[in-house]
Order: sequence, then structure tokens, then C-alpha cells
Amino acid sequence: EKPADDIKKTQDKTEKKDEAKKEAKEGSLMAKINNVLLKFSGVPLTEKLFFVQHLSIMMKAGISLSAALTTLAKQTKNKKFVSILTEVASNVEKGVNFTESLKPHQKIFGELFINMIEAGELSGKLEDVLNRLYIQLKKQHELKAKVKGALTYPAVIVIAMLGIGTFMMVVVVPKITSMFKDFEAELPLPTKIIITISDAILHHGVLFAVGLVVFIVAFIKILRTHKGKYYFQALILKTPIIAPIVKKINLAGFARTISSLLKTDIMIVKTFQITGNVLGNLHYRKAL
Repeated sequence: EKPADDIKKTQDKTEKKDEAKKEAKEGSLMAKINNVLLKFSGVPLTEKLFFVQHLSIMMKAGISLSAALTTLAKQTKNKKFVSILTEVASNVEKGVNFTESLKPHQKIFGELFINMIEAGELSGKLEDVLNRLYIQLKKQHELKAKVKGALTYPAVIVIAMLGIGTFMMVVVVPKITSMFKDFEAELPLPTKIIITISDAILHHGVLFAVGLVVFIVAFIKILRTHKGKYYFQALILKTPIIAPIVKKINLAGFARTISSLLKTDIMIVKTFQITGNVLGNLHYRKAL
């Protein structure tokens, strides 16, 4: 019995070890997946707004910068932002100044944010600068919400038109085409073009779908290049309905940024450089 018990115990230990190894591998894989997702995920503007507002309040209440950052890292919901704030708080605790701690994360915070923090640290008015940053980010958030709201209705109309157009081409036109064939009448050129497109969609639908996907992917890749973005934005600035909206957004951003930077005693030349980099449209950047 004893040898049998020993064998069973050994088997149980081996099984437990195998399970532990499996769990460790799964845990390691999940950690790698989470790291990849964190790398490509962003930080919403609302999270940054919450961070700046509460950091300003906590510092005015006399809480140290490192303690405030640690507390906010625990309160933040976005995993990527938690990771960033934890790292920044750790660096500040080690004696690195706030600006230098933020610089590795410029893509998240932006050039304007970091330069204003630097000016606040140098002048000893960090609490005031944080308050100005909060106002700046709040106005930016409100403007984005207004633009999104203004563009929602046209977007719905366009999607509805595309849906109706596809339905017409796939269902309605083929039925009408069979009627025309029975009449054997000579059709006008526009009607012939519509019938040809309808036939092509019906008989080569997969090719059309693949072609559409390829076009969208190629268009996105072109927009990611500096040259592609430059020419596309030039076209946008000449589009009748969209151009005035884009101009107002960029001018509002220009005025807010200039106003915020001038209050932080940053030199006028650097102010224009930072403002140029903050603006979304490359043509306005070039002008500055």
C-alpha cells in the first residue's frame, strides 16, 4: 500500500507542477498580449482632463507632487494611463523633475502640455499652469464634442444614401432591366451605365468588396504619409461646407494655445513654434 501511495503522491505532485507551468505560460502570454494592447491603445482626452483637474486641486491643497501622482494613478481607469502615471510618479519620487518625467510620454501628453509644465516649474507657478491647462483641455474637449455632433447628421445621411444606392443596384435595377429587355427598346446612355454597374455588382460582388477594402486601406496608408496628408488637407480647405469648419477649429486652437503660452512667460518665438506643432492642419503649421 505504501509504495502505491508514494506513486500516487508523486503523480499528484507532477500533475500540479505541470498545471503550474501551464498557468505560468498562459499568464506570460496574457501579459505579452496586454503589453501589445497597451502599446497601441491611446489615452482619452477625458482621462487627461480628470488628471489635470485633480492634480491642480491636490497641489493647491498642499499634497506633494509625487503623492498626488501616485493617488491619481490608482484612481485612473485607463490601463495605459495608469502605467504612465505610475512611472512618472516613481521618477518624481527619485528626484527627477516633473517635466523630464513627462518627456518620454510626449505622444500622450503633447508638446504644449510638457512645455507649459516646464514653464510652471521654472516660474514656481505650477498650480496656476495646471489650472490653465485644465481650461485649455476642457475647451478642446467641448470643441471636439460640438464638431462630432455637427458631423453626425451628415454622416448618417451619407451612410443612408449608400445603403439605398446599394439596395437600388442589387434589387430594384435588375427587376427593371428584365422589363427593358422584354420591350427591346433603345436605352439612353445614363440608363445603360446604371444597368452595367448593377450587373457588375451582382456578378462580381466579391471583387467589388475586395477592391473597396484595398482602396480604403491604400487611402489610409497615403493619409499617414506627410505628403498624402498635406494634399488631402489642402483639398479639405477648398471643400465648400467642410472648409469653414476646419478653419474655425484651427483658428480657435491657435487663439487658445497662444493665450495659454503667453501667460506662462514662454518666449514669443517658441510660443509660435509650439502652437504650430499643436495645430492639426499642416498648412496652418507651415504658415506659423
